[in-house]
Amino acid sequence: YMQTIKSNNAPEAVGPYSQAVKAGGFLFISGQIPLNPKTMSMPQDIKEQTKQCLTNIEAILKEAGLNLKDVVNCRIYTTKMGDFNLINEVYGTFFNSCKPSRVCVEVSALPKGALIEIEATAICGQ
Repeated sequence: YMQTIKSNNAPEAVGPYSQAVKAGGFLFISGQIPLNPKTMSMPQDIKEQTKQCLTNIEAILKEAGLNLKDVVNCRIYTTKMGDFNLINEVYGTFFNSCKPSRVCVEVSALPKGALIEIEATAICGQ
């Protein structure tokens, strides 16, 4: 059984996919770029972009009845690995007590010119 999750407090999907899908006891959150869901604008600073991506993830988690402590894995895509420490600085404020497994890779480009995109997997019903 698969259930689609949609939050009005996160940006609409910019393609033919869902914000998140709940299946097999997990919530799979699609990659979130740093779009503000109210204005559909994007901050320019990497720290602000990281914060917006994680804020969007939090909104989707909340819609599914979950929170950041339920996240078991994150995947971060950045256009500049030199921003790694700045990304970690913000990421650590969201995941301070719980630290999911993670990967961070540099990519050549992201949708809408974003500097970062973050996807997450959370466990349901802990």
